[in-house]
Amino acid sequence: MKRVVITGMGAVTPVGCNVDTFWESLKNGKSGIDYISKFDTSEYRVKVAAEIRDFDPTPYMEKAEVRRSDKFVQYAVAAASMAVADSGIENNVAPERFGVYYGSGIGGFDTFIAEHNNMINRGPLRVSPLFIPKMIANMGAGNIAIKFGAKGPCISVSTACATGTTAIGEAFRAIKGGYADAIIAGGVEASINEMAVAAFMNCMALSESEDPKTASIPFDKRRGGFVMGEGAGALIVEEYEHAKARGAKIYAEVVGYGSTCDAFHVTAPDDSAESSGRAISDCLKETGRTFDAEKVYINAHGTSTPLNDKTETRAIKNAFGEDAYKVHVSSTKSMTGHLLGAAGAVEGIAAILALNENIIPPTIGYAEADEECDLDYTPNTAKKTEVDLAMSTSLGFGGHNACVAFAKI
Repeated sequence: MKRVVITGMGAVTPVGCNVDTFWESLKNGKSGIDYISKFDTSEYRVKVAAEIRDFDPTPYMEKAEVRRSDKFVQYAVAAASMAVADSGIENNVAPERFGVYYGSGIGGFDTFIAEHNNMINRGPLRVSPLFIPKMIANMGAGNIAIKFGAKGPCISVSTACATGTTAIGEAFRAIKGGYADAIIAGGVEASINEMAVAAFMNCMALSESEDPKTASIPFDKRRGGFVMGEGAGALIVEEYEHAKARGAKIYAEVVGYGSTCDAFHVTAPDDSAESSGRAISDCLKETGRTFDAEKVYINAHGTSTPLNDKTETRAIKNAFGEDAYKVHVSSTKSMTGHLLGAAGAVEGIAAILALNENIIPPTIGYAEADEECDLDYTPNTAKKTEVDLAMSTSLGFGGHNACVAFAKI
């Protein structure tokens, strides 16, 4: 089996539209959560979200391409472009050995709403002929492949909020098995709109706090729901010898991946954490190594919902046993909100940077301990400490669980 490394990263997030700004924000506990500006919330119980307010797609796409694409595609292409540029992979890999594993939990939701309104208000002849290619969830992957001439495997992963992590893990498996030399992997979401917020609000998933500072408070006893976010993350997952031969910068080695399903409920996690814990255990087992628990960091899914956070705490305990209390844990969703299909990709980048710099980003807003969430969640302030293994975990509607692990090389 081949070794697999990360050689490039790109991010579009509510706390920065490039990797450097994103990481500086996380280390400094800067939140991207604020009052919703995209639509009138006067009839909504939910008032806050983690919007992207300073994004310009034109450095990454022609203006005509921007007009023909949904916002989720624009975010995806931007993140992928940053990752490709960072890695220097373009023109340094055979097109047929260059793949894309990139997903979205929802796809072009803004386009769906706009064209539905056209249909209702103006009739069927006014529905755009671009409706389908703008909306369908595989268009992030498809547009990335077209832009970079990636003619190898191209797969659009959709495992709800585990999408980004699943994409990285499956890309790792594909390269480990020899099916590609390099893959652009990650996830994207752009669904802060009237319909999506109403839907998540009415299924009681969203925080109804009107204070942006206390809306997303993972693992805190006061937590009451997640905060909608948007953005994209992309990573260049590459075969080690291929990367070494071209003199690539290597951020980390991908050493493990676990993927399971609760097979329990369409939205609620199985609070026994049997399957979610097994995703972490399987990931650890695949590393083939032993790590000091005090040098392990987990970027937790940590959504700030009552069920997720206690279940994820139990999953970590199921995987690590008593060593769970030594592991460093944090949820960067306290700053970015929940980026849905993009979450795992963006949080994978955070885990890699934590590994590189030996810094644990904090869980901000943490004030009141919960007896069912009793691990070290790195409250409020980043911590400088040696990290040998960084893991990113994700849980998604439908019972999807995924975990990916990175180590220094």
